[in-house]
Amino acid sequence: MLLSPVETTRLYHAAINSLDFEALAGFFAIDAVYASSGIGEIAGQEAILDAFKVYFASYPDQVAEDDLIEELSPQSARSVWRLVATHRQTGEVSRRSGEEVILFDAAGKILRVTVQDRDAS
Repeated sequence: MLLSPVETTRLYHAAINSLDFEALAGFFAIDAVYASSGIGEIAGQEAILDAFKVYFASYPDQVAEDDLIEELSPQSARSVWRLVATHRQTGEVSRRSGEEVILFDAAGKILRVTVQDRDAS
């Protein structure tokens, strides 16, 4: 039985927050795309996971919270989020907020994540 887009998004975000890269791999379709205004588009499950690993090597203490997760369609969800993270080498604190739209395939795997920052400092 497939989970709803909202529940899958919650579980996906929990895997991110716990830095569970093995679980994260299971969320993405092989040909998934991750698009963000900050990094552009990353294509492919392996490249997306590599980008997550690079990011979390620099910001290992990130704390992210969802203010809202809503179903947009039977195969998509939108989240409104905020996060705080400290750069490991510089000590600079990053505070960001924004929204994310996730599109799932028929099997419940992530096909596309589109992230739009609202505020960053």
